Amino acid sequence: MKILRTPDARFENLADYPFEPNYTVIKTHDGDDLRIHHLDEGETDRPIVLCMHGQPVWSYLYRKMIPHLTAAGMRVIAPDLVGYGKSDKPAALEDYSYERQVEWLGAWLDANDFTNITFFGQDWGGLVGLRLVVNHPDRFDRVVISNTGLPYNPDVPAEVVAEIEDFRANKPTPTIIEMQQALGQMTDRTHAATKFAYWQKFCWENEDLPVGFMMSMTMENRSNAARAFKFLLHKLGMRSPFPTSLARAYEAPFPDSSYKMGPRAMPSHVPTLPTSASLDAQGKAWEFFESFEKPFLCAFADDDPVTSGGQTEFLARVPGTKDLPHTTIKGGGHFVQENAPEQVSKVIVDLIRST
Repeated sequence: MKILRTPDARFENLADYPFEPNYTVIKTHDGDDLRIHHLDEGETDRPIVLCMHGQPVWSYLYRKMIPHLTAAGMRVIAPDLVGYGKSDKPAALEDYSYERQVEWLGAWLDANDFTNITFFGQDWGGLVGLRLVVNHPDRFDRVVISNTGLPYNPDVPAEVVAEIEDFRANKPTPTIIEMQQALGQMTDRTHAATKFAYWQKFCWENEDLPVGFMMSMTMENRSNAARAFKFLLHKLGMRSPFPTSLARAYEAPFPDSSYKMGPRAMPSHVPTLPTSASLDAQGKAWEFFESFEKPFLCAFADDDPVTSGGQTEFLARVPGTKDLPHTTIKGGGHFVQENAPEQVSKVIVDLIRST
């Protein structure tokens, strides 16, 4: 396996990211060394909050929450998924899968021997982290999730599967604007897997996925004129001559397109179809959570177009959700860590203190 490592110089002078790196080396399935980075902030004898990020971001996402959590007496552990941030980056698309991310982070978890963990996960951080809870239940005391899920879709109609597979194999790659327009034109009756296929295809087939640009457009307030200008530059294949500090930080892990295989590949491994290689594992994970009685709290945003209503299935099926103060994060968008860090941190701290 060819493995890339982002030079340290790419991470120098990032805004609001003063944290010291910590590294753990694990073995891949074929015996190669794979280095995983994590943050470790707060006193070592304090309650551990394991904060896991999604795609296409990294532990920089937690820079606003860490001060709130450590000030409340928590120890924050925030790893970078393999392929992201300061963690190593396998160089081939086929190196990545849902199951390998679970395997890699499980080996990292065992190597560091973290216990009595409160897990917090959002986006892919939830998909991977919830599976860590399944595979290492004795290490976890409670769970908090936001804007994520545990997708398991064994009953998608065959005609929908065929339509999606044809779209992903044969249709032109959508531009970012075409993707947004297509999603906006779909109705509530459009199957969720059909909608998500646009994001999967966009990421998979864009060799130089514009991570910094996308995160800037998603997370930062801009005037309509400024947004239009940036989209025009992107359409013309040009980068902004003056990227914001946030855009620079989210682009930092990727010196060139060869480092972006993780963010490109991971959406295609979300198990939205019954043909997914993770179907059986996801079914077993749901069987586990249907008897999970430790505290399990949902804190989804009120304005996330990606995971709206995603908490409903957890509230209905997970016993540990009963009688807990499930919270709606106001104005959090998809990335609640960026847009509502104080709200999310309070939810986590209050749960730990009350249980």
